[in-house]
Amino acid sequence: MPSNQHPSEGALQAQLRSEGFTSIYVWQDPPDTFYADHNHVTETTHVILNGEMTLILEGKRQTYRRGERCDVPAGAVHSARMGPKGCRYLIGER
Repeated sequence: MPSNQHPSEGALQAQLRSEGFTSIYVWQDPPDTFYADHNHVTETTHVILNGEMTLILEGKRQTYRRGERCDVPAGAVHSARMGPKGCRYLIGER
């Protein structure tokens, strides 16, 4: 696959299912949405479909853009801010 192309949403969902993620859905946030420190009971993964998300996890800040994936362990306290154009992303939970 050329570097400027990304897997389809269906292919990404199939990949997550093959990894054992049982709840998979698309979420979209408007520009500059902020989620203060929180955690999830389950392990989550976020695959960016459009826009960007900056995640702060274990004191480290990293920005994820289209085609990139961030995994958050169950119980890990984290916060997130969406980019200036918002963010649409695929979420998997297991």
